[in-house]
Amino acid sequence: MSISTRAEQTISRTVSRSTENAGFDCLRCGLPVPPLVSGSFRNHCPYCLWSRHVDVEPGDRAARCGGRMRPTEVAHRRGKGLTLVHRCERCGHLSPNRVALDDPVPDSAEELGRLMASGAIG
Repeated sequence: MSISTRAEQTISRTVSRSTENAGFDCLRCGLPVPPLVSGSFRNHCPYCLWSRHVDVEPGDRAARCGGRMRPTEVAHRRGKGLTLVHRCERCGHLSPNRVALDDPVPDSAEELGRLMASGAIG
């Protein structure tokens, strides 16, 4: 592989990641949601914890469903840490997502606590 081909692939991945890791307005509470600063993908609202079904694989934005995803449980997964599990209200798809606690706009500890108090712990 030539150096220019490698550089083009690196630029393509960088542009793609920055495009995919964009802020959005929450479908449930309407608040503006900033992208994560860690370079990972934020896919749920840090305020109400709801999400939107946009990914088949994390960050790919390939799902056509677009349904609202309700946070259903908080779980601890080996290698991922604390995760929030969402269920799509339109198609039923389940999606585990890392909880963002170390971001400048962290996931709401109050909402996480409320979800855990409801018995939604995996």
